[in-house]
Amino acid sequence: MFWSVAVIFLAGWFLFWNTREKGIFSTLENVLNVLPASENQKKDYAALLKIGDFFLRKDDQTKTLMVLFQNNLELRPGGGFIGAFAVVKTKNGKIVSMETHDLSNFDSQIPNTIVPPYPLRETKVANFWKLRDSNFSPDFAVNAKKAEEFYHLGNGQEQFDGVVGITSNVLSSILKITGPISVEGYPGTYDSDNAILSLEYQVEKAFEDQGIDRVERKSVMSDLAKEIEKRVFAFSVSQKIRLAKILLGDLQRKDIQLNFKDASLQKVVANAKWSGEVDQTWNKDFLMISDANLGSFKSDHYVKRSVDYAVDLSSEVPRASLKITYEHTAKEKDWMTRNYTDYLRVYVPKDSQLTSQTNFDQTQSGNEFDKKYFGAIIYVPIATSKTVEINYDLPQSIHEDYSLKIQKQAGLLDIPFFLHIINTYGHKKDFQYNLDNGEVVLGDQ
Repeated sequence: MFWSVAVIFLAGWFLFWNTREKGIFSTLENVLNVLPASENQKKDYAALLKIGDFFLRKDDQTKTLMVLFQNNLELRPGGGFIGAFAVVKTKNGKIVSMETHDLSNFDSQIPNTIVPPYPLRETKVANFWKLRDSNFSPDFAVNAKKAEEFYHLGNGQEQFDGVVGITSNVLSSILKITGPISVEGYPGTYDSDNAILSLEYQVEKAFEDQGIDRVERKSVMSDLAKEIEKRVFAFSVSQKIRLAKILLGDLQRKDIQLNFKDASLQKVVANAKWSGEVDQTWNKDFLMISDANLGSFKSDHYVKRSVDYAVDLSSEVPRASLKITYEHTAKEKDWMTRNYTDYLRVYVPKDSQLTSQTNFDQTQSGNEFDKKYFGAIIYVPIATSKTVEINYDLPQSIHEDYSLKIQKQAGLLDIPFFLHIINTYGHKKDFQYNLDNGEVVLGDQ
């Protein structure tokens, strides 16, 4: 459904680099150190240059990408439900072909033999595991590998040089530059504020009132993509620079995640924190919250989250208390909304021990990515709120030079986060943050 996002992303990406090739950005590598930007921004631009050079290289080699379109209105651990994917081929810096596949069709080619992960099976969301549900890990490297496996099980013939994951938030980002767009034959305009919901409504409900055949209901996506493509290729230099900045923001927020087979290129991506991988080297306090919408339609548009995390370092055994509040702001069921069923996993330091929990029944635990996780299925009915509380003991080593790394799930933005630290002397400090970027380190004493 969101294949147009890939057209926007890739058209903008290659337009930016082709402009650079013509000379406007040809000396950027040499002036990065004097740009009026922070050190982190300079590093990001340097990483973007290296990725661009990989695709612009005049080596007569075809590079093949798998692009996963993730609808984060139906949240999954990797970013969102995968409704479609594209196979994109580039050569000498040009897009030479792009094929899109609706997973409602492609998944029918995958044999009904693979048992799905526990929560999909338990809630009867899926009897068999297919590509649409392949991004069930919070780690994009795992999801990229799994997506390729399912692609080949569905008789896909391509060998990929990389996998790109894109959430629908990227469409809103691009429309911030293009401005509102009208599509001939359809009412209203699409802008950065309304595009995602308006398109959802168009392809799920409005097409019936307009007398459009169900088979053609998604044609609006193609028409919108073509209009956006025209505008992108007519951008001024200043608009192209704005486009690059916006795409960098989407990379930092994990709305775009990258995984390449070329080891040196993937190292660049990982160092820039664009790989969407769970940090397996961090040995201090750690927190990652992973939600999976299980058959609740597009209810994530209405589900608001906030997190309260307290850590007490004053006792012999450091203790943590995590509260996650879910507020289902919808008033009633409709074509996109249901009571919220969620599989919640919380990743913490590997030697942590669960001591108590509330609204987190039939808790499971396991080890993954050199971390401990606690998981359970939770329910949040429409027009209600629920707070999940998880209390656990942290490993003794957390006492030393306390720092907390939080890695945010792809597809989520602007999550209020409240942090309370009682240090080894019993003094309490309170902090408040807004989680937006892919990861952040907090509370360094």
